[in-house]
Amino acid sequence: MIFIFTIIVLIFSVFLIVFSALSVRSRNLVHGAVWLMLFMFSMAGLFVYLGTDFVASIELLVYVGAVITLLVFTLMLTGGKEIE
Repeated sequence: MIFIFTIIVLIFSVFLIVFSALSVRSRNLVHGAVWLMLFMFSMAGLFVYLGTDFVASIELLVYVGAVITLLVFTLMLTGGKEIE
């Protein structure tokens, strides 16, 4: 049982590391916002797996729902060009 728990936490941790690295390294701002959103979804999945459903739901509502939507609309209004 502990082995399965460790494997699942490691999988979520790898997702978190990969999505955060892709978010930071992305040259396109919209792609960076998508990677950031996937990072936050995987973090919420880790919170759900650890049994903190309230923290996961608050993260989904506040961060994924509000911050990413605000970021995407800001990028759409400013043009969202590639960083040179």
